[in-house]
Amino acid sequence: MDLFLQGFQQFFHLSSFIYMNIGLLLGVIFGAIPGLTVILCIVLFLPFTYTLGPIDSFMFLLGMYCSGSYGGSISAILIKTPGTPHAVATMLDGYPLTLKGQGKKALNIALQASTFGGIFSALVLLFFAPQVAKFAQKLGTPEYFLVCAFGLTIIAGVSGKSLIKGIMAGALGLFISTMGLDPMTGTTRFIFNNINLYSGFDIVICLIGLFALSEILNKGKKIESVVGDSKSILKQDSGKLSKEEYKRMSLPALVSAVIGVIVGIIPGTGAAEAAFFSYDRAKKMSKHKEEFGHGSIEGIAAAETANNAVTGATLIPLLTLGIPGDGSVAIMLGALMINGLTPGPKLFVDHGVTMYAIMIGLIFVNIFMFLQGKFLTGLFAKIIKVPSVILTPLIVIFCFAGAFSVKNSMFDIGITLVFAALAYILTKLDFSMIPVLLGLVLGRMTEENFRRSLIISDGSWSVFAQSPVSIAFLIIIALTLFVIIRSKIIEARAGEQHHV
Repeated sequence: MDLFLQGFQQFFHLSSFIYMNIGLLLGVIFGAIPGLTVILCIVLFLPFTYTLGPIDSFMFLLGMYCSGSYGGSISAILIKTPGTPHAVATMLDGYPLTLKGQGKKALNIALQASTFGGIFSALVLLFFAPQVAKFAQKLGTPEYFLVCAFGLTIIAGVSGKSLIKGIMAGALGLFISTMGLDPMTGTTRFIFNNINLYSGFDIVICLIGLFALSEILNKGKKIESVVGDSKSILKQDSGKLSKEEYKRMSLPALVSAVIGVIVGIIPGTGAAEAAFFSYDRAKKMSKHKEEFGHGSIEGIAAAETANNAVTGATLIPLLTLGIPGDGSVAIMLGALMINGLTPGPKLFVDHGVTMYAIMIGLIFVNIFMFLQGKFLTGLFAKIIKVPSVILTPLIVIFCFAGAFSVKNSMFDIGITLVFAALAYILTKLDFSMIPVLLGLVLGRMTEENFRRSLIISDGSWSVFAQSPVSIAFLIIIALTLFVIIRSKIIEARAGEQHHV
C-alpha cells in the first residue's frame, strides 16, 4: 500500500498527463491511417523520450500503444480498411453498421469496449504483476537463462508463414546482438576496427531502420490517398446506445476482457489472435448469431474489448521477467533500458515506486483515451483522408532526426540506412522483422545468463535441470515448441490441400 500511494504521488504531475495525451493523439492518428502502424509510431517517437524521465516516457509510449489499438477500428468501421491487423475482426460488423447509417454508433461501441478492455487489463497488471515479480525474485542465473530461452521460443510463434525463415531471422537478430564488447571478457567482437561499434548497435537505431524506414520503402510504390466520405457518414446517426444494447454487450465484453488478458500474458500471441478468438466466442454465446457479419454490436464489443485487454497483460511478462510479448512491447523494453530500468525480477525491488506509478498511469491512459475519443471522433474520422504524399516525407524526416538525436552522430544515420536496406530485402524475401527484433532484444540477456550459469557449474549443463523451477521451464519450453511446430505443420498441409 505504501508503494501504491508513493507511486500515485509520483505519477500525479501535470507533465504525466500532458505526455499521456500527446501519445494518445499520435497513437490514434497512426492507428487510424491505413498503412501506418503502432510499431512505426512508437519507433518514430522513441528518441524523444531520451530527455524525459521514466514515468513521462512510459505515459507517452503507453498512450500510443493503447490508443493505436482503438485507432485501427476507425478506418475499419468507416471505410472497410483496417488500420491495424487486429481491427479486421472489428471490420466484420463495424462496416456493415456504417452502411446501415449507424457509423457513429459503431465507433461509440468500439471506444467504450476499448476503454473497458484497457482498464480491465490495467487493473490485472496492477494487482498481478507484483505477485509474479515476487516469484521471479527467487530465480537464479540458470532459471533466468531458461526464462530468456522461453522468450526466444516466441520467435517460432511470430515467424510468419515459414518457420525456417522465422528461425533464420531470429538467428540474425541474435548475431547482431553479439557485436561490440564481450559482456564477460571485454574483448571486441565483429567491430571491424571501427571505434563507433565498440558499444554495439543502439536498439533505437536498429528499430528506426528495421521498422520505420523500411516500412516507408515498402510502401513507396503504393502512395495513395485514402478516400472515404466519413463526414457525411457520421452525420447519419446520434451514436447513442440503449439499455438493452448495453445489456447485450456486457457479457461478451467481460468474457472477451478475460480472453484478452490471458492471450496477452502468453508471449508470442497478440491482439489479432485475441480479437478473433473473442469474436468467435461471442458468436457462439450469442442469441443473435444471424447478426454477426451483418452489423452485430456484440461482435464489435467483443473484438475491441479483447484487443485492448491485451495491452496491460503484455506488460506483465515484460516488467517481471524481461520477456516482451509482442513487437510494440519489445520496443518498450528498449525504453526501459534507456531510462536505466533493467526489466526482470529486481525491477520491482529497485524501482518499486516507479513501477506502481507506471501501472497506475495505465488506468488513466485508458480514461483519457475515452475522453479524447468522445470529443474528437469527428477529427479522427477526417484523419483517414490525409494523403500519404504528405505523411511519407514527414515520417522520413522524423526517422533521420530521431537516429541523429541518439548520439548526435552521422554514423548512426548510416547504420539506420543499412538496417532499412536489410529489412527491405528480407521483407521482399518473406522474412518477418519481429523475430529479428526479438533476437536483438533478448540476445545479450540470454548470452550473459547462459555463460554465467556455465561458469558457476564449471561447464556442466546439468545446472539447467537442477531445480524444480528449471525443470518446469524446460517442460514449458518443450510444450510451447511442440504446439507451435504442430500448428505450423497443420497450416502447411492445409495450404497444400488448398492449392491442390
